[in-house]
Amino acid sequence: MELLELMKYRRSIRKYHEKQITRDSLQKIIEAGLYAPNAGGGQRTFICAIHNQELCEKIGKLNLSGFDRSRLAGSYVSAEQPSIIDDPAIKNGFYGAPTACAIFSPNNFLYSIPDAFCCAENMVLEAAELGISSCIVARGEETFDNETGSCFLKEWGVPSNYTARCFVLLGYCQGAYPGEKQRRPGRYKIIE
Repeated sequence: MELLELMKYRRSIRKYHEKQITRDSLQKIIEAGLYAPNAGGGQRTFICAIHNQELCEKIGKLNLSGFDRSRLAGSYVSAEQPSIIDDPAIKNGFYGAPTACAIFSPNNFLYSIPDAFCCAENMVLEAAELGISSCIVARGEETFDNETGSCFLKEWGVPSNYTARCFVLLGYCQGAYPGEKQRRPGRYKIIE
């Protein structure tokens, strides 16, 4: 599939089968993230892949535990693939995905967050190329900003001056894969 067609095809999936992705596929997705554009070519992002459904469930609940609904900008995402915005009954910020990759970047670095999200974008595109469903989830900082989260970071060997910026959820779509969403008009202008 050509790159632009792949971008149009890829959807954010929030309903997953329990079937685990292969270690080989995970390795390719991580590699794609490591080749993402990054400020000054510094290659500062650190990816911690959680290839364990039970652990993903625990971290997903941590991800949602401090969620503040009052800060939402919108009130609807999808009927096919509902988010925590659509359904307050959802108690796992990872939506049951069997694999999640936490993307960390340095504290006090101006381009820390953009670097992490560029990494995540490369990862979800590679996942789509491999036939694996994905979703980028934020709330990285809040997920590990507690005693349980801190213990995970120490256990995983995450550098102490790094913060989780986002997650890439990986698995296989439960139900029909959503179709292409129409783009809202008026979102760009070309100045010549």
